[in-house]
Amino acid sequence: KQSKNRPRFNFYDGPPFATGLPHYGHILAGTIKDIVTRFAHQSGFHVDRRFGWDCHGLPVEYEIDKTLGIKGPEDVAKMGIEEYNNQCRGIVMRYSKEWEFSVTRLGRWIDFENDYKTLYPEFMESVWWVFKQLYDKGLVYRGVKVMPFSTACNTPLSNFESHQNYKDVQDPSVTVSFPLDEDASVSLVAWTTTPWTLPSNLALCVNPELQYVKLRGKYNATGKIYVLMESRLISLYKSDGEYEILDRQVHNLLFPGIALKGKKYKPLFEYFIQCKDKGAFTVVVDSYVKEEEGTGVVHQAPYFGADDYRVCMDFNIIQKDSMPVCPVDASGCFTAEVTDFAGQYVKVSDKNIIKLLKEKGRLVQSSSFKHSYPFCWRSDTPLIYKAVPSWFVRVENMVEKLLENNAQCYWVPDFVREKRFGNWLKDARDWAISRNRYWGTPIPLWVSDDFEEVVCIGSVAELEELCGLKVTDLHRESIDHLTILSRCGKGLLHRVPEVFDCWFESGSMPYAQVHYPFENKKELEDAFPADFIAEGIDQTRGWFYTLLVLSTALFGRPPFKNVIVNGLVLASDGQKMSKRKKNYPDPMSIVNSYGADALRLYLINSPVVRAENLRFKEEGVRDILKDVFLPWYNAYRFLVQNVQILEHKDDGREFLYNENTVKESNNIMDKWILSFTHSLIQFFKAEMAAYRLYTVVPRLVKFVDILTNWYVRMNRRRLKGENGTEDCISALETLFSVLFSMCRLMAPYTPFITELMYQNLKTLIDPASVQEKITESIHYLMLPQVR
Repeated sequence: KQSKNRPRFNFYDGPPFATGLPHYGHILAGTIKDIVTRFAHQSGFHVDRRFGWDCHGLPVEYEIDKTLGIKGPEDVAKMGIEEYNNQCRGIVMRYSKEWEFSVTRLGRWIDFENDYKTLYPEFMESVWWVFKQLYDKGLVYRGVKVMPFSTACNTPLSNFESHQNYKDVQDPSVTVSFPLDEDASVSLVAWTTTPWTLPSNLALCVNPELQYVKLRGKYNATGKIYVLMESRLISLYKSDGEYEILDRQVHNLLFPGIALKGKKYKPLFEYFIQCKDKGAFTVVVDSYVKEEEGTGVVHQAPYFGADDYRVCMDFNIIQKDSMPVCPVDASGCFTAEVTDFAGQYVKVSDKNIIKLLKEKGRLVQSSSFKHSYPFCWRSDTPLIYKAVPSWFVRVENMVEKLLENNAQCYWVPDFVREKRFGNWLKDARDWAISRNRYWGTPIPLWVSDDFEEVVCIGSVAELEELCGLKVTDLHRESIDHLTILSRCGKGLLHRVPEVFDCWFESGSMPYAQVHYPFENKKELEDAFPADFIAEGIDQTRGWFYTLLVLSTALFGRPPFKNVIVNGLVLASDGQKMSKRKKNYPDPMSIVNSYGADALRLYLINSPVVRAENLRFKEEGVRDILKDVFLPWYNAYRFLVQNVQILEHKDDGREFLYNENTVKESNNIMDKWILSFTHSLIQFFKAEMAAYRLYTVVPRLVKFVDILTNWYVRMNRRRLKGENGTEDCISALETLFSVLFSMCRLMAPYTPFITELMYQNLKTLIDPASVQEKITESIHYLMLPQVR
C-alpha cells in the first residue's frame, strides 16, 4: 500500500503445479524472484507479486489415472467426463497449503490471496481470446503430423515437451532382410531399433545420391546376396575379407540409391498385403537417409516416424485408424496390439518379433543399442512417434520475428539468449496445441461433421449468443453438449473434443491473469512487457518459449525485458533429485536445521545462478551459517553490547546515530571501512540493476569477512572504550553505519536475520534523522545512498 503511487516494476510469476511439494528447483527460482523484486521495492518501485497456479493438464490427470486405475479413454467414458474432471478438480490444489507454508517460511514476499489459477473461468476466457486472435490471423490449422506420443497419458505432446526428458536406454537393434520380387536371392537389408514397428512396414527408403553396393558374405552358408549403403558396410562386417562385392558389370561396382527406386520386395508380414496393389512394399528415396548409422536402408512404418507420414499419404491409408498405440509392458519392452485390415488383433512385442524374424529366416543380425531416447515428462514412459490429427499454431513462418524479439530481451547469463534459446528458436516447429484429454481449457472451435465449416469462439458472450444458453463454466462437462446452428446448411456444429496444451495456458498468462481484454485493458497495456521474469534453464523449451511465441503472434513484441535463467539443482552425487531414490535431504528439514536465510544464500552463492548445475550438499548450507552468519551476528552483538556499556558507564548519555550530523572520523581504520562500504553499495546497485546476482553475493560474503576479521578484530579496544569516550563513539558510529548499510543490502537476500538485527538497531537511530514515513521493517526502507 505504501508504494502504490510509485513507478511500477512488472513481474510475472510462472505458475507451478500444486500436485506435488516444492523442491529445491522451486526454492531456487522463488528466491531469485524474491531478491529481484525486493531490490526493485528498495529502489523506489511498486511491485505487484501475484502467485499463480498451473491447474490443468497431464500432471493432474496422470495422478488421477494412477489413483483410479484408468487405462484409457474407454475408462473415462464409463465414469463420464464430469466425474473425471471433478476428481481432477479435487486434487489440483492438494498441496496448496503446504506450498503457501513453504514459500512463506522461505521468506518469499508474494500475494497468495490475490492469486491467479488457470482453472478460473476468467483466465480460461482470456485463453479463448488469445486463441481467437491467432485463428483470425490465419495462424491455426488442423493437420496430421507424426508427433511424439505419450502412451501412458494417451495424448500427443508438442516437440518442446518431448525434449524435456531424455534418457540413455538400451534398445534391441535388428537388421532384417527384404528379398526383392524380381530376384528373391537378393535382399535389401534394413536396420531398426524399434522391432515392434516391423509388422506395419510398408516401404523401404534409400538415399538417392549416396552409393550402394551388392555383396555376398563369405561365411554366409545360405549364399544370400545383400544390398546396402557402401559407407555402412561396417554395420554388418568387421573387415573387407568377410564379403565379396558382386555386380561387376556396374561401373566401379557401386550404384547410387536412385537405381533402387520403385523396386518391389516381399513383405515381412501379411497384415497389409492388400496394400501391395496400392504401391506398398516398394523402395522410395529421400535425402534424410544418412550415412551415420544403420545400413543406409530405412524401414518405413506409417504412423511411427516423421518421414513415414509421406508413405501414409502415398498409400492413402491415413484415415485407417488401425495402427497401435504402444504401451510398455512390465519388462520394459514395447508391446502393442496391431489390427490388420480384417480387424484381427495381433499382440506384438520386441521379443516376439525377433523370434518370428528368426523363424522366417529374415533376421540378419540382432544386438542391443545404447542411445538417448525421449520419455514422457510426466509419466516417465518412453514416447513413440505416431501420426495423430492435431491442431497447430504456425510458428515456422515467424522464426525471424521470434529471433528479432528475443534479441531485444536481456538474458542473464547472456549466452542463453544466443545459444540455448536462440538455437532452439532457429529450429522452431509448428506448435501442436491440442491434447486428446479432458481436464483443460477446451479448444473453442465448433465444426461441421466434414470440418468444412469452423466457428472459433473468443468469449463467453459470443458462445451464449450463438448457442442461446447461459454459460458459467468453461470446462468440457459444461460446454461439450452445446451446439451452434450452421450458417451453411450443415445442421448443427459440435465442439472439437480436444483441450489446450497446458503450456498454451501458461504462455497466455500475462493476459489471462488480469482477464484481458475483458477487464484491466489499460493496466495490461501499460505494464507489458514484463520488466522481469526468472525460471530454470529447462524453461527455454517451455514457458520462456510459449510466452515469446504468443506475444510475438499477438502483438509483435517480446513478452519480457529481463530474464534470469538458473541451472538445475542436482543431488550430491550429480544425479537428478529423486523422491524414489531419496537421494537428497528434505528442504524443510534443512530450513529447520539451518534457517531459510542460510539455504537462500547457499543457493544464490553457487554456479546455479549462472545457469550451471549445482550438486546440493547439506554441509554447504552449514558453512554459510558458520562462515557468514555467525561472524556477522557476532559483530552486530559486539556493537550492541558496547553501546550498552558506554551508556551505562557514561551515565545518562544516550547513543543515537544521525547520519546527517555524524562527525567525520580521523581514524584511518574508520575511513577505510566506510570507504569500503560505499564502494560496496555502488557495486551492489550497479550489478543488481544488471541482474547479476552471482557477482553480488561473493562481494557481500567477502565483506562480512573484512568487517569481522579485520575491522572489528583490530578495533576491539576502541569499541570497548579503552581509548576514551570520544574515540569509542567514533568507532561505534562507524560500526553502526556499516552494519546498518549491510543490513539494507543483505535484506533481499537474507530477509530474516536482517529484520532481526534491524529491530534492535532502529532503537539506536536518531528519530530526527529519519526521512522515511514507515520504518517498522527493514524491508520498508530504501537502499542507502552512496556518499
